[in-house]
Amino acid sequence: MNKKSAIASVLVVGLAVVAYLGWQGPLGFGDLAKPDAIKQMVADFGVFGPLAVIALMVLAVVMTPIPSAPIAMAAGAVFGQFAGAIYIVIGAEIGAIIAFFLARVLGRDVVRRWFGSGLDRGLLGSQNALMFAVFASRLMPFISFDLMSYAAGLSALKFWRFAIATVAGIIPASLFLTHFGGVLADGGGMSVLWASLALGGVTGFPLLYLAWRSRRQARVDDHAD
Repeated sequence: MNKKSAIASVLVVGLAVVAYLGWQGPLGFGDLAKPDAIKQMVADFGVFGPLAVIALMVLAVVMTPIPSAPIAMAAGAVFGQFAGAIYIVIGAEIGAIIAFFLARVLGRDVVRRWFGSGLDRGLLGSQNALMFAVFASRLMPFISFDLMSYAAGLSALKFWRFAIATVAGIIPASLFLTHFGGVLADGGGMSVLWASLALGGVTGFPLLYLAWRSRRQARVDDHAD
């Protein structure tokens, strides 16, 4: 076994152990799907609460089974929309960078075992196209944040482009989720509705652009044939 394979094996086993302990054992990752439980956990950390939120977001991005939305909602409930969003963005960016470089260290074969053949989608294109794909994916809640981070690490996308696209894309979603969490904590309702409509609009524009570009490319290919 070469050095790279040994490192990959240790990382995979380590992540598997942490995931098992988290969901089945004393670490209690199952509570990370419950905003109220996270809110209490963060509050218990006192002045270290922001660091706890950042650490939880890093874990949520690097370790796929952990949901990130409840963490963002809890951050909004505890710290408010803007402070909570800052902590969420920092944690998500750090986690995405770790996933990006983990993919480059482990290699395609190891990472594909985690995510399957879906990992290979969207890995081709120019630097600008790949950068936009990462940015757009951050705006779309139904696209796996973790999967895109690992996939980008296996692509030809330059790191600085990945980092910029990620932070630019996660800011709107972070602001929405922290606002949502804060409003729910205060018992509000209409603000959540308007915020949801706004996020839907922001999310819809990249989808429309991608659909338009796909149709345009299909027409070009048809004419070429």
